[in-house]
Amino acid sequence: MTPEKPLHDQVAIVTGASRGIGKAISLQLAAHGCHIAGVSRSESSAASIKEEVEAFGVTYRPYAVDVSSGESVQEAAKQILQDFEKIDILVNNAGITKDTLLMRMSDEDWQAVLQTNLSGAFYWTKAVTRPMSKARSGRIVNISSVIGQHGNAGQVNYAAAKAGMIGMTKSVAKELAGRNITCNCVCPGFIETDMTDELSEELKATLLEQIPLKRMGSGADIAHLVTYLAGPHSSYLTGQEITIDGGLFI
Repeated sequence: MTPEKPLHDQVAIVTGASRGIGKAISLQLAAHGCHIAGVSRSESSAASIKEEVEAFGVTYRPYAVDVSSGESVQEAAKQILQDFEKIDILVNNAGITKDTLLMRMSDEDWQAVLQTNLSGAFYWTKAVTRPMSKARSGRIVNISSVIGQHGNAGQVNYAAAKAGMIGMTKSVAKELAGRNITCNCVCPGFIETDMTDELSEELKATLLEQIPLKRMGSGADIAHLVTYLAGPHSSYLTGQEITIDGGLFI
């Protein structure tokens, strides 16, 4: 007899769900029996992975949400709760970059990255806290970055936002532990995505020289870790920042 999938019939919100790491997370959670509320900036984008996700025999519903707007997030969370009747898992993955050196960075580019990457995670976490608290169960996983741990020239806004997510994770974990809600943070290194595909071969070779495992990570590498953190076997793990970077910052 095949054992029941560990996330059978649970409901996960995944932000930035339509591509890259978010898509990999959505598919991996679905493979473990989880229904997915996929959030993206447009409904067509959010709906683009519906067929692939539902191939695992779960329900997928797309939601177009501006995660930088607290009001939009609150309304979307209410709709998701109405559609699925519960929220078990939140994965804060949505993020943008607007890279340039500090001296050239505009106020608008600073605010846009902080508002989407950090405030967006705050809005979603706040929105799911009440239903998770009522159920006395929940898993929150924030996707930060090694850039938030170590900084990077030309990414002051991104580093600040990702570092903020780490601090937020630890505070949320302390606040919600008494309600059996865990909150952890994943810090990926260099991962194969649309953005890294645009790097020159020379730059990729330079990066790989710095990584002891001599390869970039894949979306699946991150998704497997997120699925563990979202599942029953991580019940005693909370408030942690987990680096997954192929040994880059040993």
